[in-house]
Amino acid sequence: MQLFLMRHGEASFDALSDRERVLTDLGRYQTRQMANWLTGRVAAFDLVLVSPYLRAQQSWQEAASQFPQPRKLMMLDELVPNADPAKAASLIQAYAMHCKADKVLVVSHMPLLGYLVSDIVRGIEPPLFATSAISMIDVHGERASLGWLEAPHTIG
Repeated sequence: MQLFLMRHGEASFDALSDRERVLTDLGRYQTRQMANWLTGRVAAFDLVLVSPYLRAQQSWQEAASQFPQPRKLMMLDELVPNADPAKAASLIQAYAMHCKADKVLVVSHMPLLGYLVSDIVRGIEPPLFATSAISMIDVHGERASLGWLEAPHTIG
């Protein structure tokens, strides 16, 4: 399985709660830019899992315009910023197995994404994800390796 982890785009702090923060114009642009770049590496996703927070939902909407409809799209409360990374990793892998998904996209937040990487790929420190950044992890049973981590400022 190829697991793609994407951080939401830049979001405004002008909101009643963290859950309701919306993408800025730059956040929308950079998310589309990264999704367009990603189309050169993956044609479609079998499974897309998205945080319920508004900025993550909007990021998926921006990215979705670049890809065919995934076989399965789900919103998971376990993908919020301070969720338990071990529980989130287990759920992601369980849903991927259940859906027989080879290409999985997760749209979520820091610090969860960094901890997910170090939970799935044993022996590495949690990386930092810039806004709109995407990583790819090759998962083969119990073995996993980080293929890459790219952000809007590194693909240009």
